[in-house]
Amino acid sequence: MDSMIRERLARILGSGKCTLLGVGPMSKNCVDATLNLANRHDVPLMLIASRRQVDAEEFGGGYVNRWNTASLAGYVAQRDKRRNIILSRDHGGPWQNPLEVDRGLDLAAAMESAKLSYLRDIENGFSVIHIDPSLALGTAPEVDQVLERIFELYEFCCETANRLGKEIIIEVGAEEQKAHANSIEELNYFAGRLKDFCAKSGLQSLSFIVVQTGTRVVETRNVGVLQSWFEPGSEPMQAQILDLLETTARHGFWVKQHNTDYLPATILDLHPRLGIHAANVAPEFGVVETRALLKLCREHHLVHLEETLLKEAFESRKWEKWMTPGTTAPDLDRAVISAHYVFSHPEVEDAKREAMVCLEKKNIDLDTVLVNAVEASIELYLKAFRLV
Repeated sequence: MDSMIRERLARILGSGKCTLLGVGPMSKNCVDATLNLANRHDVPLMLIASRRQVDAEEFGGGYVNRWNTASLAGYVAQRDKRRNIILSRDHGGPWQNPLEVDRGLDLAAAMESAKLSYLRDIENGFSVIHIDPSLALGTAPEVDQVLERIFELYEFCCETANRLGKEIIIEVGAEEQKAHANSIEELNYFAGRLKDFCAKSGLQSLSFIVVQTGTRVVETRNVGVLQSWFEPGSEPMQAQILDLLETTARHGFWVKQHNTDYLPATILDLHPRLGIHAANVAPEFGVVETRALLKLCREHHLVHLEETLLKEAFESRKWEKWMTPGTTAPDLDRAVISAHYVFSHPEVEDAKREAMVCLEKKNIDLDTVLVNAVEASIELYLKAFRLV
């Protein structure tokens, strides 16, 4: 992405005609699909890496392709021919990396750990920095405690960027997505405190606030109220969400929506018209790739790869966070939901290499098929968001 990123995004978003897309880097193939589309359509796309997916070398990188912050940035820089990829940190903050939880770090140590992660982000050209200090080892922090942590991390990131001569955009959002929307009172208080802080501190102004518009992913569906926009009796929900968007604009911030996965096309098409400036999609693309891989396995009798992938995925138990309480989903569904977490497991990689040899004899490139599947899924969002 070229310099003056804020001005470029302001030009794009100022038209009021599109919604930017944040793509979770669920796998190497997902990153390649994002790069291909950004190059082909000459459109800006955000790669939104959580600390679990990709983090600094000091934290052991992440589960995606064994990349760390520097190696992901280097990989993207070599292939981003039109400089359209906006490297973005998603859910940065204390205890957002499992190592900080496993080590039982107290607040002071976890904040310093988060700062080190942010330092590596900024050094390596991450342009959008999401500050989310909502996690805790014990009792969840109150909103004023969250804000104090945001202010400390905000100041650190801005001063670090200035010292390094880097340009960054700050995104703030401090809670998991809810099935319902924020209240106006919640948003007014939160946004007002942030605006006052920026004005008094003399730091660069905030760009994105994560607004709870009523999106929440469980299993492979979106259960938030936003998906009910066109249903009879939805007028109060519509009015609340429109008030939230108007309030955010009045404070001078751009709206960022998380957990946009699995929404119907009719709702996605609404996003530019509603004034949602950017929206993140992540687990859906991992599921798309997994389903494409399993389809190949079944069509070409790649039994070893299919069995290995499903076994590793199910035993990882990474699916637990995505399940509905009391769900009766079969083990296969649980494995499909979590398979992207284990793509880089040695057992899966070995089985995949074996399968690739078999498919090459049939003139089939396995990764090309998977990249194409993810591209098609991402492109649906690009069209709905009027980016292409």
